[in-house]
Amino acid sequence: MKTQTLLGTVRVAWRNLWRNGRRSLVTIAAMTLALLAMVIYASLMRGLLGDMERKLLEVEVGDVQIHAPGYLDEPTLYDDLGESERLVGDLADLGFPATARFLGGGLAAAGDASAGVQIVGLDPEADRVASGLAGELAEGEWLSASEPSGVVIGSRLARTFGVEVGSELVILGQSVDGGIANDLYVVAGVLGSFSEAVDRSGVFVVEEAFRSFFGYEGGAHRIIVRRAPGGSTEDALAAALGLAPDEDVQSWRQLQPTAASMLDAAVAGLQVMMTIVYVAIAILILNAMLMAVFERIKELGLLKALGMSPRHVLSLILLEAGLQTGIAIVAGLTLAAPALWYLSEHGLQMAGLSGLTLMGMSFDSRWYSQVDAFSIGAPVSMLVIIVSLAVLYPGLKAARLRPIDAMRHQ
Repeated sequence: MKTQTLLGTVRVAWRNLWRNGRRSLVTIAAMTLALLAMVIYASLMRGLLGDMERKLLEVEVGDVQIHAPGYLDEPTLYDDLGESERLVGDLADLGFPATARFLGGGLAAAGDASAGVQIVGLDPEADRVASGLAGELAEGEWLSASEPSGVVIGSRLARTFGVEVGSELVILGQSVDGGIANDLYVVAGVLGSFSEAVDRSGVFVVEEAFRSFFGYEGGAHRIIVRRAPGGSTEDALAAALGLAPDEDVQSWRQLQPTAASMLDAAVAGLQVMMTIVYVAIAILILNAMLMAVFERIKELGLLKALGMSPRHVLSLILLEAGLQTGIAIVAGLTLAAPALWYLSEHGLQMAGLSGLTLMGMSFDSRWYSQVDAFSIGAPVSMLVIIVSLAVLYPGLKAARLRPIDAMRHQ
C-alpha cells in the first residue's frame, strides 16, 4: 500500500514539474551548469593540490622525518643519527618505507660559473622505496652505486652552470677534519623542476661518494619516512623506535607549516567557491518553487480539504525539487565525463607557469585534473544540501496552508 502511495506521489510530482515546463527547464539547466562547472573546477584544483602534495611528500619531505636532536635549529655535518642504519631497519620491520639522507654543503663550479650547493648522499636503490626522487629525472639516468663519480643536479643549477648530461662538475667543501675537500664529478642526470630549493642548489651523490668527499664516517643526518593513511602518530613512532624524548621526529606539517596551511586554505577556498555558486542556484530554486506554490494555492488547499496531510504536501514539494535535482545531477555528470577524461589524460597546457614556484614548490607545464570521491562527491552533495534547504521554506509554507484560506486566495 505504501509503495503504491509513493508511486502515486512520484507521478503527481512529475506531472506538476512539467505544468510549467519552461521554468522547470531553466531551473534544471542552471543546476546542471553549476554542477558541471563545480565538478571540473574541483577536479582541477584537486589535481593541482594533489600534485603539489605528492611532490612535497613523495619526492622531498616524506610523511615524517627523523633528525638528531637540535639538527634543525643549526644543521651541521657533525650532528648525525649515529644509529641511522638500525633505525631504517626497524622502520622497515614496522612496515614504514624509509630512506637515509646524508647532508653537507659545498661550492660547485663548471666553466666560469659557481654556486653554493647542498650535497645529499643516499643509497640509490633504497631511496627508490621511500622517495619518488628518481622518477623526477628530466634528463639522463639515476644514480648508481657502480658509478660513484656520477651526480644528479637540480634543473636551475644545470642552467646556471650551462651543463648537461655528461658534463663535468667540480665540487669544493670542507672535510670533517677541517681540511679542503674537492673532487671532480660527472653529471649523470638532471632533475625536473619540482622544488625551488632542490632546483637551485641540489646535488645528489651516492653514499659512498659523500663519505669519500667529506671523509665522513658517521650516520645519516635525516631519515625520510613514508606511512599509510591513518598510520602511527609521531609520538607513537618515536616510542616504537625507542627514540629519546628530545629526538626530532616530526611530521611534514610540522616541517612545512606554511605549505600545509596553504593546502588547507586552498581546500577551504574550493568549498567557499562551491557555496557561493550554489547559493545563487538556491535563490533561483527558492523563487521557482515559491512561484509554483503560489500558483497552486487553491489546488493545494483543495487537496488538504480532501484529507491530504501537511506531511504529504511537504513530501510532494520536496519530491518535485528532488526530481529536478536528480535530472540535473545525471545531466551534469554526463556532460562532465568527457571533459574530466580529457583533463585527466591530457591536461591543460600551462607553459607560462612552468618553473614558477609557490611556497617553494614548482608548477608543471601541464595541469592535470584528479577525479576522485571528493571532486565528484563534494559538488553533488553540496548541491543536494543547498537545494534541500532552499526548497524547505516553500514546502513548509505549502504544508501549513489552511484549506479555507487557500480557497479564498485571489
